[in-house]
Amino acid sequence: MAKSAGTGAVMKKKKHLKKYITLYLIFLPVAIWYIIFKYIPMGGIIIAFKSFSPMKGIGGSPFVGMANFERLFKSSAFLSVLKNNIILSVMDICIVFPAPIILALSINEVKNKMGKRVVQSITYLPHFISWAVAGGLFYMFFSVSTGPVNAVIKAAGGAGINFMGSSVWYRWMVVLSSVWKEVGWGSIVYLAAITGVDEELYEAAAIDGANRWNCLRYITLPGISSVISVMLIMRVGAILSLNFDQTFAMLNDSVLSVGETIEYYVYRVGMSSVNNYSLGTAIGLFKSLIGFVMVLGANWASKRISEDGGIW
Repeated sequence: MAKSAGTGAVMKKKKHLKKYITLYLIFLPVAIWYIIFKYIPMGGIIIAFKSFSPMKGIGGSPFVGMANFERLFKSSAFLSVLKNNIILSVMDICIVFPAPIILALSINEVKNKMGKRVVQSITYLPHFISWAVAGGLFYMFFSVSTGPVNAVIKAAGGAGINFMGSSVWYRWMVVLSSVWKEVGWGSIVYLAAITGVDEELYEAAAIDGANRWNCLRYITLPGISSVISVMLIMRVGAILSLNFDQTFAMLNDSVLSVGETIEYYVYRVGMSSVNNYSLGTAIGLFKSLIGFVMVLGANWASKRISEDGGIW
């Protein structure tokens, strides 16, 4: 009897494999890519617990336990970088994250199809500009001597402001550049989610006398709340992983104390000047663990707030 049940299970698996073989073959290159570039390199995490030397290799380098982490958390430089990262991440979540949602809702309210396409094209374009070019554009646009922003300020009788070299303004420049570059591209997800909202709900609301604001508040936003929840969880999980390309293009020595992020610190300490691979790996491991905890916490909070919230 048990043998018959086992044979039936095997036959069922074979039928399932035969039915979905095409999908499995399509997914195979993705699985191979993740194994090679995401899972196999995890073995290098052991460097965080060693005094790694390229000449000795991972196996020959002496084991030092938690010494790299102790050194990390006793470093005032790292604590300053961690503070910068948290401040910039909070600004990113509070300002940059809602921007594509607001843009998507605004575009959805535009009834003129040509107007929608023009707005979408204009807002999408900055995404395809590299951060090296975008950083240069911001330096030119906000230049004290030749930038149009300071030209307007001086024409109004004010003094020129060094936006990119000011510890007061630099973080706002980072946020502004992120919104300018990614708001259009980020709105694609929410526009797609809005198209999935049942049109009959809007028709029923119109019959009941609901205006456009009421439809937005009680139909559109609840309809895309699950997508917003998932995107927020992903953003919170990357709270310590700010864009390295952006920082590398925009950061300068004048604002290093308020603008240096963990990713840039890893580059500077682990690869650029000090060449301390073990310390850089320890920082990366710490950042990943914090991200993992934040994802779990955000997912738990999302499920507590809404039944449809959360990723799992």
